[in-house]
Amino acid sequence: EVQLVESGGGLVQAGGSLRLSCAASGFTFDDYTIAWFRQAPGKEREGVSCMAGSDGSTYYEDSVKGRFTISSDNAKNTVYLQMSSLKPEDTAVYYCAVDVTAGVCRVVYSHYTFIGMDYWGKGTLVNVTS
Repeated sequence: EVQLVESGGGLVQAGGSLRLSCAASGFTFDDYTIAWFRQAPGKEREGVSCMAGSDGSTYYEDSVKGRFTISSDNAKNTVYLQMSSLKPEDTAVYYCAVDVTAGVCRVVYSHYTFIGMDYWGKGTLVNVTS
C-alpha cells in the first residue's frame, strides 16, 4: 500500500524555523517528482515547492523563495521541506505529494500549483504566531 506521512509541523513564532518530513512507504521516491502544497483556512490549496524526478530541478512559490528548501533522502525514503524565517501567512496545513508518472514538475503558474500528483499525505499543521 502506498502511503505518505507528513510530520514536523507545530507552533512556531514568526522568524522561526521548522523542518517538515514526508516519509513514504509502499514505493521508493527515487526518480519520482515530489511536491509540497499548503492550504490555509478559507483558502485554496497552493503549490509550495516541487522537485523534479528526472533532474532534481526545483520550483518554489514566490512568497517562499529564499526561505524554504525542498530536499530528499532516498536512503530514508523521505522528503523534507526546510522552512526558515517563517511568517504568520505561512500558517497552513502542509501536504506532500508524489507524481509517479512524470519526471518533471507540471507547474500551473496562473494558480501556482503542481498538477498530476498521484499520491497524497494527510497533512501536517504549521501555525506561525506573530
